[in-house]
Amino acid sequence: MERKDVSKSVLKRLPVYLSYLRSLPENGTPYISATALANALGMGEVQVRKDLALVSDGGRPKIGYFRESLIEDISQFLGYDNTTDAILVGAGKLGQALLGYGGFEAYGLNILAAFDVNPAPTETRKPILPMEDLEAFCRANQILMGIITVPAQYAQQVCDRLIACGIKAIWNFAPIHLDVPDNILVQHENMATSLAVLSMHLQVQIKDKK
Repeated sequence: MERKDVSKSVLKRLPVYLSYLRSLPENGTPYISATALANALGMGEVQVRKDLALVSDGGRPKIGYFRESLIEDISQFLGYDNTTDAILVGAGKLGQALLGYGGFEAYGLNILAAFDVNPAPTETRKPILPMEDLEAFCRANQILMGIITVPAQYAQQVCDRLIACGIKAIWNFAPIHLDVPDNILVQHENMATSLAVLSMHLQVQIKDKK
């Protein structure tokens, strides 16, 4: 199926569909409809139907999608079938946790190495290298994605160095907004924002029970 440009909101929903589809028992029904998927995830049927139509042409009236084919279509659309090599900067506790997580490979992400101002041996299989090796490593391995897990006060400096190395996409875990050129994509993982949403939800739930 020809790849289409989609909005960020659609890109955020597609992994949710994929995760649910992969969680279904292998001996269950081989087909799933947009309606069933929407009901299972508490989403709007029309929205789910539109999203799936963007990434797969395998849907059939009154039958739905062959589940394994839909999983493959979504995975291919998201690029999970093409491994992306990345590097990580900031080998503190968060950085090492990401290095040690083996689930990224299922989503096409391969962290080749980490970099830190004080590289120290760890139990992870990925090497942790000194910052002075950053540029040479990125250029030698044609790295296009960087992950930032340094303290906020150093994040912009690290970001600038990554861009100078040829990085085109940045996954930022530092709690700060990064200024980048228009051709650089930054995905912020703001834990404070997520916690605020959860806290607000709890406050509403508690208030409703009173």
